[in-house]
Amino acid sequence: MASPRLLRSCLFAALSAALVGSAAIGPAQADASDAGVTAVTFSDAFDGPAGAAVDSSKWQIETGDNVNNHERQYYTSGNNNAALDGQGHLVITARRENPANYQCWYGTCQYTSARLNTAGKFTAQYGHVEARMKVPRGQGMWPAFWMLGNDLGQVGWPNSGEIDIMENVGFEPSTVHGTIHGPGYSGSGGIGAGYTLPNGQAFADGFHTFAVDWAPNSITWSVDGTVYQTRTPADLGGNAWVFNKPFFLILNLAVGGYWPGDPDGSTVFPQQLVVDSVSVTTSDSPAGVPIKGLAGKCVDVAAANSANGTPVQLYDCNGTAAQQWSVGSDGTIRALGKCLDVTGNGTADGSTVQLWDCTGGPNQKWAVSAAHDIVNPQADKCLDVTDNNAANGTRLQIWTCTGGANQKWTVG
Repeated sequence: MASPRLLRSCLFAALSAALVGSAAIGPAQADASDAGVTAVTFSDAFDGPAGAAVDSSKWQIETGDNVNNHERQYYTSGNNNAALDGQGHLVITARRENPANYQCWYGTCQYTSARLNTAGKFTAQYGHVEARMKVPRGQGMWPAFWMLGNDLGQVGWPNSGEIDIMENVGFEPSTVHGTIHGPGYSGSGGIGAGYTLPNGQAFADGFHTFAVDWAPNSITWSVDGTVYQTRTPADLGGNAWVFNKPFFLILNLAVGGYWPGDPDGSTVFPQQLVVDSVSVTTSDSPAGVPIKGLAGKCVDVAAANSANGTPVQLYDCNGTAAQQWSVGSDGTIRALGKCLDVTGNGTADGSTVQLWDCTGGPNQKWAVSAAHDIVNPQADKCLDVTDNNAANGTRLQIWTCTGGANQKWTVG
């Protein structure tokens, strides 16, 4: 698993001071007439002229080296290694160079790169956190999109918590990792999993979207909308869950270190981490919200069973996790770490809905309208209570939209 990605002592002190002295900015409150409308709390599409530095109102640039991981790069300031490309991307470039006689923990630095964070400018507490990126390739490359607890300056690492949304090491071109670190499960003891592209594809060959859906006592990781793990306090062996608080975002491209190993003769420089966008979105209730319909009853996962194929039904609202749904910016509606799914990719009237692993497929895409319809665009049909029956346990399905009460839903 991932090694801790801590700052060298001088950088750690500077960042800690900034965190202690700054006012945390929490998730923006949704200003929407309909509950459940996705609210954007942070967004950067990296629009601007080629060569420009990142928006300093959103990001700060860290400088220096990192002895803790034995990384080889020196992180430079300004736009030296992190610049817009004029086409809506941030490009973080790692180079084999030392233009200013930078000194690293091992002597004269051999590489430069960049690391930026939102500390003191933006923190998130829950929501859908994602970045669309194309990673570099080559032995020794270590790109990452991750978060640290905003109380880092007060409690230190790993008590602050660390959420690694995406890490890739160059010797695994087809695999990325998602990991949490905290007290008792840090460094090589971090808890997480990997996601591997099929058929030997490499992440460096194109853009991919890396995300977490983060709620109280739950973090779910996905790549391109496909969920590959969920972590809860039950995974920690009795250790403390330190993720129900504000975190700030970090993007960086490290060179070398304990985990990826150093570059070798096969590594081509420069290498680039190309970031298309970063966003944090949240619904009105980051913990998930009920979806209420006919007779004031709720959309419910039968028996709170998270197994694939579990029926989704109408049931008296009871506030359990089986009735806590999040409406994602990717068009999914999720509960218990899985997606609301039209069985068998059906498009016909009467196709039932169920819970299933999130696949990114069109049968898991939904549009929530201001008119309180929940529509599957592929079928162009509405989420519907079968036979207009308000009894507990009535199966939900898709049906041609009629405007009837059995197709009207309130999210939140």
